[in-house]
Amino acid sequence: MISTRRTLIGGAAATTLLPLARPRAEGRTKIVIGVLTDLSGTYRDNTGPTSVAATRLAVEEMKPHLDCDVEVITADHQNKPDVAASIARQWFDSGVDVAADVPTSSVALAVAQVAKEKDKIHLNASATVSSLTDQQCSPNTIVWSFDTYENAHSTGGSLVAQGFKSWYFITADYAFGQSLETLTADVVKKGGGQVKGVLRYPFPDTTDFSSYLAQAQASGAQVVAFANAGLDTENCIKQAAEFGLNKTNKLAPLLMFIQNPHALGTQICGGLLTTETFYWDLNDGTRAFTKRLLALSKLNNYPNQAQASSYSSTLHYMKAVAAMGGAAAKKSGRAAIAKMKAMPTQDDAFGPGRVRADGRGEFPAYLFQVKTPQESKSEWDLYKLVRTSPPSEVLHPLNPACNFPVG
Repeated sequence: MISTRRTLIGGAAATTLLPLARPRAEGRTKIVIGVLTDLSGTYRDNTGPTSVAATRLAVEEMKPHLDCDVEVITADHQNKPDVAASIARQWFDSGVDVAADVPTSSVALAVAQVAKEKDKIHLNASATVSSLTDQQCSPNTIVWSFDTYENAHSTGGSLVAQGFKSWYFITADYAFGQSLETLTADVVKKGGGQVKGVLRYPFPDTTDFSSYLAQAQASGAQVVAFANAGLDTENCIKQAAEFGLNKTNKLAPLLMFIQNPHALGTQICGGLLTTETFYWDLNDGTRAFTKRLLALSKLNNYPNQAQASSYSSTLHYMKAVAAMGGAAAKKSGRAAIAKMKAMPTQDDAFGPGRVRADGRGEFPAYLFQVKTPQESKSEWDLYKLVRTSPPSEVLHPLNPACNFPVG
């Protein structure tokens, strides 16, 4: 058993996430998937134990179709690139085949380099920086369903089209926040708008946003945009409401997951726009997947696009393993990724799709509006669909340098 498993959060809830020990036939190939996630920090609810459960669900559903054994292990990367890279290197050197989930963009960029060096797989479900499949692309990395380019063009583009032309950004000062801010600012300027100011705050050590919000309000900008995620987004929205910004300005959380309005309530979040590629109540397939995941996880945490991506990306990898055979898939991460790109995707969470040559998954983006208290009929009944964008409208152009082999 790999030692980094001790980084799981203690207690009964964590016990349900431990991999089951199974006897293995002599000489039978074993695939090991390491879910490298946030189990204790700002992104725990958005990824964390629910992403681990989603990965395990995909493995359990595919096991009858495999000629190999599969084990799922976990570790908490603490949102620190050096910690994550060290864990990934230890894992890969010890026989782990996949680093999965991997939230926090700076962490994901570090892990991607280790996976490329070791010819292993970086199966990213929840980091958002678009450079993972653009400027820093790798034949060993897949980014499943969303990124900063998509959010900038869906959420940002929608608000600009509605006439919101002057913007002020409050940004988490690391790769993800910087990318989301820059790409959205480009959308604003191309739409004839202007950026009145930018404030970047230390991540992940900031919880009090009052001074940033006061400066944003004083700027006279129509839109106060939050280029952040997780608990940072919640704190910004909550503190903005306390300052009355939700009545004088348009608030734009550029990456918001369903856990955020669930935690804050529709009284505060009602009317906010957000982009996700998955919503549990979108159709019969998303509802069926959510039901299975909740039964496995035993958590009252309905999945978002990142957690659904953990399931779908793992499921598609398992299909590639089934098609190649476990031994061939284990031999080369790059070859397994190429096989994933050659196969169309299909599952309950995202429906049909495919993975581009650069490793970016192609799925529609959904612009949702958070329901008001009068519209919401149950605890997790939080979104109403405003617009569906096809991949061609929200995916960054394919970088010729990232046109990796597919086969």
